[in-house]
Amino acid sequence: MPSAVGRLAPSPTGAQHVGNARTYLVAWLSARARGGTVRLRVEDIDVWRNKPGAAEQLADDLRWLGLDWDGPVVQQSRRLAEHTAALDRLKRLELVYPCTCSRADIQHAASAPHLEHEGPTYPGTCAGRSAADADSLAVPFAWRFRVTDSPPFTDRFVGETHIDLTQAQGDFVVWRAVDVPAYQLAVVVDDAAAGVTEVIRGDDLLTSTPRQLLLYRALGLAPPEHAHVPLVVGEDGRRLAKRHGDTRLSAVRAAGVPAERLVGLLGWSCGWLDRPEPITATELVPRFDLTRIPPAPFVLTRGLLKGIGFIP
Repeated sequence: MPSAVGRLAPSPTGAQHVGNARTYLVAWLSARARGGTVRLRVEDIDVWRNKPGAAEQLADDLRWLGLDWDGPVVQQSRRLAEHTAALDRLKRLELVYPCTCSRADIQHAASAPHLEHEGPTYPGTCAGRSAADADSLAVPFAWRFRVTDSPPFTDRFVGETHIDLTQAQGDFVVWRAVDVPAYQLAVVVDDAAAGVTEVIRGDDLLTSTPRQLLLYRALGLAPPEHAHVPLVVGEDGRRLAKRHGDTRLSAVRAAGVPAERLVGLLGWSCGWLDRPEPITATELVPRFDLTRIPPAPFVLTRGLLKGIGFIP
């Protein structure tokens, strides 16, 4: 069988934290355990939210964790020509239409749509337009993909999954009015160009998969396998964020915590170790087993952070 090609796709819109590290570790181990390669892509098309120095910081964080990659780092923002070509194909096929709905409705389309950011189902206000109607519009517009069905898929972690997009979100944005691709289109085009065969990410992005499968089909591209793993949450059960204190990887490093301690904690959280103990990412490769990851979110407590020496 061909070797797996996995990818790490961080965004430079903020600092990487312990929750990000767990997902990256799972993705990296999955590819390495299959004797495969790992690509690194910086998803920086949401230029208005990018933080200065964040791209360099995230690369340093990954190296500190012991997660390497193969080939050059790809900056998504430099692939506009490829994204544009994909949009043009969708236009020719009449699979997209110009949408003049308010910016408030489409402003988050460039970023990965985590569950808490998913808006209501699009009512199809502009769906009666054809691609050619864009030439006569005097106001800014985005491009929406026409959703006519929702392909079921087998998730390597979740199992058989079907999300009815006609009832959940509906027609979705693939190109924003500010003339940049939206997350869904850019990810599909870039993963296909990199030969990615497996995408492992947090389960808050599960609803993105059927949308991306529609785009793979429309563009005549082979889709990768998908696996959506549980997130790291705070003691309140909510997705890890600033409200839970400083869990940035840069802060863990600055506190002098060896990477092996954090990797060991994360490996234990995934069921690969009997207890949190220092270990390198490479040493975890033979222990990798996606099925051992508990199905519930991993609760990061102050006691666990204290155990690795991050907080006194």
